[in-house]
Amino acid sequence: MANRHIMRVALLAFSVFFMIGCGSSPTNETKPLPPTPPAVVAEAVLAPGTPILETKTFVSATSQMTYKIETVEDDREVELRNLPAGTRDVSPITASAAAGDSYMGTARKAAKLSIATAPTEPFADVKDLIATLPAHAAMVGHVPIIPTTAASNRVKEEKRNVNIKAFLYAASREDDNDFHLIVGRAPGASPAVYFTVELSGLPPTSSASFATLKAARDAFKAAFGSSLPGTAYDFYTPPIPVEIEGSLFFDMSHASGSRPGPSSLRPKMPVVWEVHPITKFVMEP
Repeated sequence: MANRHIMRVALLAFSVFFMIGCGSSPTNETKPLPPTPPAVVAEAVLAPGTPILETKTFVSATSQMTYKIETVEDDREVELRNLPAGTRDVSPITASAAAGDSYMGTARKAAKLSIATAPTEPFADVKDLIATLPAHAAMVGHVPIIPTTAASNRVKEEKRNVNIKAFLYAASREDDNDFHLIVGRAPGASPAVYFTVELSGLPPTSSASFATLKAARDAFKAAFGSSLPGTAYDFYTPPIPVEIEGSLFFDMSHASGSRPGPSSLRPKMPVVWEVHPITKFVMEP
């Protein structure tokens, strides 16, 4: 009996030493931790030394993420304010106009306040959408010509609806009461590309597009709350993931001269095409 007990103890000890020698443990095996993914660093979109009017933070009600907002008076807005009387689409925005949501402009008003009748095409990258757009020269030389008058409606090439997954880099409120949003590719994507999308000021309540445009505008206003952009550009750090849906629009008002948008992003905005109006806005989809 004693011999059998000694034998069992010896076998157990041998098993333990064997397992230790093979790098194992009879209990609580330790596994290596997975590598920590590298942090994605957003591209610096503001040039060094850019005058900042205000810096504040904004906490998203969707994700509880904290974003830094830097407000910049862009050189283009200063230039527009200094144009001779009568050369702007609308007068500089007033406090009473900013308090409301009605569209206050005239340039291509019919197109900006209408929604194309077409299926929605999905795009996961701004660059992919831009690749499908007609060339600038073809639109400038369009037959028939695209006027910038209030009655100018959509041409054939603009009768497309798209859905884009993108990142919001900057935004402002324009004098016509449109919210001008600059979206782009994911932080770190190369090359960086930016694109304009706009939440139109609202048409009359009798308009067929009123309810849809109001719902999109309300979603944007609810997402930002008291942190809505003003007439100067707000830049967001990190850029905010968004989902945008709406109709394509060629900005004939900027067919010549500099691109619209903040000066720091303009060199990487290859087209004056836009999504205008936005018919759906989703914060952090």
